[in-house]
Amino acid sequence: MTDIQELLLSRIRDVVDYPEPGVTFKDITPLLADPAAFTALTDELAGIAAGTGATKVVGLEARGFILGAPVAVRAGLGFIPVRKAGKLPGATLRQAYDLEYGSAEIEVHAEDLVAGDRVLIVDDVLATGGTAEAAVQLIHRAGAEVAGLAVLMELGFLDGRSRLEPALAGAPLTALLQV
Repeated sequence: MTDIQELLLSRIRDVVDYPEPGVTFKDITPLLADPAAFTALTDELAGIAAGTGATKVVGLEARGFILGAPVAVRAGLGFIPVRKAGKLPGATLRQAYDLEYGSAEIEVHAEDLVAGDRVLIVDDVLATGGTAEAAVQLIHRAGAEVAGLAVLMELGFLDGRSRLEPALAGAPLTALLQV
């Protein structure tokens, strides 16, 4: 394990039986509260953005906003929020996707992504991959290219990577931590 991985992992708190019995929630708020850890995370993700040749960063609601916005600033790129449906004013592109218990929709402002954009998607956790897959589809529908997906941690036992790899079509999926 690298020094950065040790630092990040040491600042993630396990909350047992949240949000329901049998689930262990990975709480990143202690990491965000530690300026050294948050800066290290931001720098690491900004380096990934540079390495992919991204021209914009997309953050997935809601913790992807917290991570993606400073990454975009650090990398000198624009930041685009992908929100739950109904949260953005004006013309949007919307994408539906299935959840284990139903379905949901996400959207982005129609004019924020254009042909020629190379987009790095940033989020805190890769779980089943449904939201990230829908974001990939939205980016493609906008005419932009997915440069990659970067997450703080991947919950490998949920196998979201297998779901996402076909949609990513060779773009890198980088998880700083595997849990």
